[in-house]
Amino acid sequence: MPPAPKMNPDELDIDETLVGRLVAEQFPEWAGLSVERVVSAGTDNAMYRLGDDMVVRLPRRPGGAGQAEKEQRWLPKLAPRLPLAVPVPLAAGAPGQGYALPWGVFRWLDGSNVYDEPLGKGDELADAAGQLGRFVAALREVDAVGGSPSWRGGPLADDRHVRAAIRELGTDGVLDASAVTARWEDALRVPRWTGAPVWLHGDLLPGNLLAQDGRLSAVIDFGGLGTGDPAADVLAAWAVFDGGTRPLFREAAGVDDDTWARGRGWALHFGLTAEHHYRVTNPVLAAVGHRAVTEALADAE
Repeated sequence: MPPAPKMNPDELDIDETLVGRLVAEQFPEWAGLSVERVVSAGTDNAMYRLGDDMVVRLPRRPGGAGQAEKEQRWLPKLAPRLPLAVPVPLAAGAPGQGYALPWGVFRWLDGSNVYDEPLGKGDELADAAGQLGRFVAALREVDAVGGSPSWRGGPLADDRHVRAAIRELGTDGVLDASAVTARWEDALRVPRWTGAPVWLHGDLLPGNLLAQDGRLSAVIDFGGLGTGDPAADVLAAWAVFDGGTRPLFREAAGVDDDTWARGRGWALHFGLTAEHHYRVTNPVLAAVGHRAVTEALADAE
């Protein structure tokens, strides 16, 4: 399989040959196992299946250098407290073979992501709403002392990238710029989180959720793991669910009105910037972003 196409100019060169050399050099007990790229719309990490039971995860960009160490440190501590499976670190890889960043080996989790194989609109989606809401609530309850801020852990800000996305997508006829600007400004007026920082996954999107037999089974890709405002994980309400199942997610997640409103703001923030930036290089992520904005606008109205 050819290397994953690059979505950003600072991406590193990663392919099966490199991964095989890294594994053979640092973990000779696994040398000779098959290495196969896992097709993914993720922007921060490349994944390669190693044999039948493992996956190698490597940051695609220099800015992701700290993600591997963070996952190695915290996932074993969080996993026993969470109601859905999460990746289990098996080994920590070091720079080598011309690759300059830390990387990791994890236990392979079976299942299909819910973007590629969407959950059914009836009972399946409703069940997933409750499951993911309980996951968010459980993660929030774990002691966050020592955790570093998530990339979506801070307050919503009057981000110039959001404004640029609204302007350019409006010019292209993708959205009503006036209506979206009004909803974005509504979100900016919501009172900020004043509580202690809590644990966040940071990126609860369809591609990071696995299901088996129509039932949500795992949450993957903890590159955005960190602490902050719980609203950041509430964006899943609009990125994953619909008007009929959002209330089930909210009830299970147990969030107040302001947190819910900020979560809608994060859905707009993610959706607008993802569609604007990735509509050519990553149409899957752009489509997820478009859906999040559409659902957030409908819900706000």
